[in-house]
Amino acid sequence: MIDEVKLKECGKISRLSNKTFKFDERIGHGFYTAEYFKKVRNIITKHQPNQTVTMQWFERKDNIMLCGIDEALAMIKEYGVDTHELEIFALDDGDMISAYEPVLKVSGKYENFGYLENVIDAVLARRSSVATNAFRAKKACQGKTIFCMADRQDDIVTQMGDGYACYVAGIRLVATDALGAWWGAKGQGTMPHALIQMCGGDVIRACEIYHDTYPDEPMTALVDYNNDVVTDALRVARVFGDKLSAVRVDTSANLIDKYFIGKDINGFDAHGVCKELIFALRDALDRENFSHVKIVVSSGFTPEKIQIFESLKVPVDVYGVGSFITRNDTVGFTGDLVELNGKPQAKYGRKNISSNRLKKVIFD
Repeated sequence: MIDEVKLKECGKISRLSNKTFKFDERIGHGFYTAEYFKKVRNIITKHQPNQTVTMQWFERKDNIMLCGIDEALAMIKEYGVDTHELEIFALDDGDMISAYEPVLKVSGKYENFGYLENVIDAVLARRSSVATNAFRAKKACQGKTIFCMADRQDDIVTQMGDGYACYVAGIRLVATDALGAWWGAKGQGTMPHALIQMCGGDVIRACEIYHDTYPDEPMTALVDYNNDVVTDALRVARVFGDKLSAVRVDTSANLIDKYFIGKDINGFDAHGVCKELIFALRDALDRENFSHVKIVVSSGFTPEKIQIFESLKVPVDVYGVGSFITRNDTVGFTGDLVELNGKPQAKYGRKNISSNRLKKVIFD
């Protein structure tokens, strides 16, 4: 795969193309296009051809991270007709946008591009939702690492686009090769609960065979399998010492860790990965001189929960975030026709919105 992302970062190209996206060819056959857009194209071609329209795309919320623009432009280039005749202006992936701000404008014959309206809407909505979610999570963690675990919350075909949206938002650590495919990253991770289960619940044995199989990789031990995080983390650290890079806590929200047995928990919610458990874990590791062991947390983390942890200086090194990143209802986009043959013409309540941020797009 040509690494267009690196070329773009170096300023050698301005936009990504289908060399990166590798579109489903059925897009060009209308397979994903709403039927009435296909019908209007046929009607216009027969009865009202060769009229120039302007279509603009926008959304209705503030503080949104835009993503999917390069993909939308690549679709127009790939599946539009006589694209050299189109006049296109667009913002960039990663731009922060406001409600009703136009992000993309295309002028030309409707029959040459208008049938792509809903496909472009969908791309902008999904990519911008994920990018915005990822951006908000990253902002909340105040410079700490976020591990994108968005590999099981939606259809697997969303992974490549979701991973790119996370990349645009500044996240570089991903769980699958697919999540990193568009920008050249490989999936990372250590052990799942399944490995410990197949070792009969023996975390030490799971770590032993993991290290034997991957001796040159940093090892992160998953320590919540027995719902006894502090005890199991110390057991692993005592055996592996400097070979242990980190421990991960993934306690389910319906459980209270055994650490709290016999302790007064009336003043806080002890369920799941709570801050009190992480403070106790860090203290236990430090007291036995395992301060080099980092703490990774996952399971239900949102920007709000991360923000609480950070404001209280909970000793977390890496946040694993999955479900929140893939929420697809953060933002939606609308494409509107706003001019006809150079004159205002739009649905009531809509108009051509001026913008000095849009950049002219010229296809190679």
